[in-house]
Amino acid sequence: MKHEVLSLDFWQKTTIYGDKSFPCGTIGCDALNVPAEVLDKLAVYCSLLNALLGTFNAGYGDPALLPAARESVKQMAELLKDVKPFSYVELSNAAERIDRVFSEESLVNANAYTAAFGISSVTALADPQYEAGRKHLRILAMLGNLYYSLGEYQKTMTAFAEKLDAPEFKRTPENIAVLFGKCFPEIENFAEGDSWMAMTNATLQYTTVQRPGGMTPIIVKRMLYVTFVGMFRSDLYEGLCVGHAPKKCRTCGRWFLTINARPTKYCNGSAPGDKRHRSCRQVGNLKGRKERELAEDHPYVALYDTRMNSIDHRLKRKNANIPLGKMMKKLAKDKMQRAKHSVSYANGKYIQEMELDALEAEARALL
Repeated sequence: MKHEVLSLDFWQKTTIYGDKSFPCGTIGCDALNVPAEVLDKLAVYCSLLNALLGTFNAGYGDPALLPAARESVKQMAELLKDVKPFSYVELSNAAERIDRVFSEESLVNANAYTAAFGISSVTALADPQYEAGRKHLRILAMLGNLYYSLGEYQKTMTAFAEKLDAPEFKRTPENIAVLFGKCFPEIENFAEGDSWMAMTNATLQYTTVQRPGGMTPIIVKRMLYVTFVGMFRSDLYEGLCVGHAPKKCRTCGRWFLTINARPTKYCNGSAPGDKRHRSCRQVGNLKGRKERELAEDHPYVALYDTRMNSIDHRLKRKNANIPLGKMMKKLAKDKMQRAKHSVSYANGKYIQEMELDALEAEARALL
């Protein structure tokens, strides 16, 4: 199955999105940082999409509103292409796809579909002759709702994240679970509860994929969504299940993900306004002893420590190839050092290159 824009694969403590892999919770955490000025622009674009959607709800999609809606989607794609987590979507031919989905022919097909089945059945019925119209309606509704749903997501999840980030809160998996239960009580009846927080718009399957950057197949839990916000929320929850949680950087004020209970203070992004282009962690550690992080609290060092132990376990299972193990450990150390000093590498290929399969393949090639 090819990668779908609104699908995530979950494996152990990792989220796989297309050809990228992240610690669970990364995508949901990134969504907390979408700037207010981006939301303001989304409000304008979404209003034009909802104008067209409203005519479908009234019984007939108005062709006169189609050009403005199509242009709005193109403006949204341009606006979000460099904004995480939307920037993880790789659409090299976005304009061509938008023209196809929001063509006059697709709108005609969508009107035929709603005449036959009604707009409320867009995600349930799969008659092949209405594929173009059904996709038109599905994407129109998904994007038209983006401004409101993303705003609600930020409001609700930021309130929860602020409690997680309180100085007195100990970020252990047990404490995170207790706080989650208080902030998001169980919904006994989805029809009566806070349906926005329910996961009723996601479908689930299990399948086999190849790990990004690796050579071995793995069984993953694949979830498919009807909205971006459903995807963000699911990823954040999966992260919380394994002890990953958002934290606010003391230098830039943005949310970043912690993967353990260590008292991490800074993200590894670029410090705002720093002329030397240093990371928030580097700038924070210059503020004085009280603000300095211990070296072992650095998240990329934590990954390095974990990987060193994993290499030892793997080599023991494979009857100890000593030269291979030494080369893998050298590569891992080099990559950790590079991640500590390179923001783009740390936030890009570092995690994938530190996968056991990737380290072993690179070591074998060098040997």
